[in-house]
Amino acid sequence: MPRTKILSAVFKEESSSGVALKNKTLKKLIFNFLDKTDSSSITELSKELNISVPKTTSLVNELIEDGLISDYGKIDSTGGRKASMYGLVADACFFLGVDVKKYYVNIGLMDFKKHLITQKYRIPFRLENTPESLAELIKLIQGFIKESPVKKDKILSMGINLSGRINHTIGYSYSFFHFQEEPLSAYIENKVGITTYLENDSRAMAFGEFMCGELNNEKNVLFVNIDYGIGLGILIDGKVYYGKSGFSGEFGHMPFFENEIICHCGKKGCLETEASGTSLIRRFREQIEKGSTSGIMKKIKNTSELTLTDLIHAAATEDMLCIELLAEIGEKLGKGLAVLINVFNPELIILGGTLSETGDYLRLPTKSAINKYSLSLVNTDTQLKLSKLGEKAGILGACLLARNKVLTVF
Repeated sequence: MPRTKILSAVFKEESSSGVALKNKTLKKLIFNFLDKTDSSSITELSKELNISVPKTTSLVNELIEDGLISDYGKIDSTGGRKASMYGLVADACFFLGVDVKKYYVNIGLMDFKKHLITQKYRIPFRLENTPESLAELIKLIQGFIKESPVKKDKILSMGINLSGRINHTIGYSYSFFHFQEEPLSAYIENKVGITTYLENDSRAMAFGEFMCGELNNEKNVLFVNIDYGIGLGILIDGKVYYGKSGFSGEFGHMPFFENEIICHCGKKGCLETEASGTSLIRRFREQIEKGSTSGIMKKIKNTSELTLTDLIHAAATEDMLCIELLAEIGEKLGKGLAVLINVFNPELIILGGTLSETGDYLRLPTKSAINKYSLSLVNTDTQLKLSKLGEKAGILGACLLARNKVLTVF
């Protein structure tokens, strides 16, 4: 049987009913258990699934025949007789993750055992709400698939991260590429030929960080994505919080300031207008126009060419204007986070996104403002850390969310 049909027979549920659907559900439960344990015996699987050993053996043999799990060998058991251990086959199937930024795209491919096998960062791209920008994004995805070491029919699903408001259940974006009636995920799926899921970029990055980054045993965590805008991923009691319609985490649009700066959302006074990458660029331009100096201006002709990457590199080389402006951003960001700390009382806050690459230039003033504006009895329980994953967080989150979608047992 062709690989595509084998994967479809195991993971797709549209045409299944009765015993066939029950068997597919049990197989997904086997995958989920092996995910947690890495390997397991037939007896352990039987107890976990609460079904007979013969039934478990039959399902395992079918999955071995399909090439999705394999016999890892025998180990000693408590009864003295060696038991065979079974686990997932890493290259049985793959998941694609696409993390879309304002000026570039990161794409990665994950195997069945959650290892990134190939990834490509900072592929030039300009995110605009136009058909041309969407066509270019699809072209980049198709190019990555063509160049990848894996055949397309082994890629089970794809996750795409976009900024703004996303309905992840139907795959519709309210901020970008909503020209056609069908959901964006369905449109891309038809063009690329791979099952596609859409997710908010901050939430996907947060999920990647929660699964593969800073967390130890923390169950109540906030992940702050500081890029050109500000996004928030929320983990409550170990679960990602979406809100009723999937729009939770719009931290950057809290009406925080009494200013006349119009945010890209159309309102005034949003936190993003004073504490984001966009506000950092605006403030830098204002200071240059007032006569301040910076080494950046030796490399670019005028401030209209500025990008966030330019300012991050300048801070890394101890450009004083950039460092001072980052301190201002950190102060305002910390004041906003103080509100969240008073509301959520989290164990950990992770600063991620492009602007977090400035390290302590952002973290220290942010921490100082948190101490100043939040309740001391509350903030003493909260750690503030920088993301360890960096650019990888979005790719991992997109891959893992796409993987979870097809392995979830409803």
